[in-house]
Amino acid sequence: MELEERVAALERRIAALEGRRTDTPEPVGGDFWALEAFKERLTDTGPAGEDGGVVFTGAVRLPTDERYEWQYGALTGEVLDQDWTEAADSFAALGYPVRLRLLREILGGRSSAAELAELDGLGTTGQIYHHLRLLTGTGWLQAAGRGRYQVPPARVVPLLVVLTAARPV
Repeated sequence: MELEERVAALERRIAALEGRRTDTPEPVGGDFWALEAFKERLTDTGPAGEDGGVVFTGAVRLPTDERYEWQYGALTGEVLDQDWTEAADSFAALGYPVRLRLLREILGGRSSAAELAELDGLGTTGQIYHHLRLLTGTGWLQAAGRGRYQVPPARVVPLLVVLTAARPV
């Protein structure tokens, strides 16, 4: 590696370290390895990648021992040009504590409406079905047969990303 490239890489790392708030959690791996790899990919896209982008990814194992790996990336321009109001219903579905608990319980292995109705604090059976229908209608859940529900595999990592992003920093 040329000296100029090495100095530039060190300057980027120092800037990132200096810009990091001390009250934020340390990224897994201790540095910005995923971000650096993504930035390298952005430079490969040419002018389209000049404004940057976002990426989220995950490799998770649930309490049910199911495993999911997923990633998604988008260029900044694509995200800024989208109609953000189209996401309102999806966010609204997550904006209710009972629905978040239902999702957590379903990811944890309670998949039937009957199992969910046995839990305290979720309301009546009718209320639970109302929440399940709303989560299904917005794509956070899908029917898995005979009153059973599951988070669709393509939504497991995005759900965990949204919950992680919503944590206070």
